[in-house]
Amino acid sequence: MSKVLVITTSLRAKSNSDILAEELIRGAKDAGHEVEKISLKGKEIRYCIGCLACQKTQKCVQKDDAAEIAGKVKNADTLVFVTPIYYYEMSGQMKTLLDRLNPLYSSDYHFRNVYMLSTAAEDEKYVPEKAVNGLCGWVDCFEKAELSGSLFCGGINDPNEAQSKRAELEKAYEFGKQLL
Repeated sequence: MSKVLVITTSLRAKSNSDILAEELIRGAKDAGHEVEKISLKGKEIRYCIGCLACQKTQKCVQKDDAAEIAGKVKNADTLVFVTPIYYYEMSGQMKTLLDRLNPLYSSDYHFRNVYMLSTAAEDEKYVPEKAVNGLCGWVDCFEKAELSGSLFCGGINDPNEAQSKRAELEKAYEFGKQLL
């Protein structure tokens, strides 16, 4: 089975995306995967400064938590990014992390399958499209990887509300069971 890395990007306490991520993780473990979760809560991740030194050294010149996360991303078989949808896009902290994963571009990364789990107060089908497209832009830069799936759970707003959303919890669990 795969070594799965789940990166949760919500900074909110009792985050709905974190609640759904736990169900995804339970499903992935039940399917036999080895799973590690990283939360961006409490992490220091600075903005990319665009120096491109990492393209030669495979290391960022900035010293913060992004380097450790990048190492885990590099060595995972499967990546799952979990984000709330803000203004029809991924969270800013997720985008900042994706930018800071630039040292992996020229590396011998292991990941092949990338997934997204997203939540939002709105529940229309189009709500996650721009966030998914944003992640696709990142994935497209890694020719050995592909966006293998996305799950959107809408209609969830208040902190901890996802705990009472049985259908969405089940969808997240099943999504986790189907990871490659």
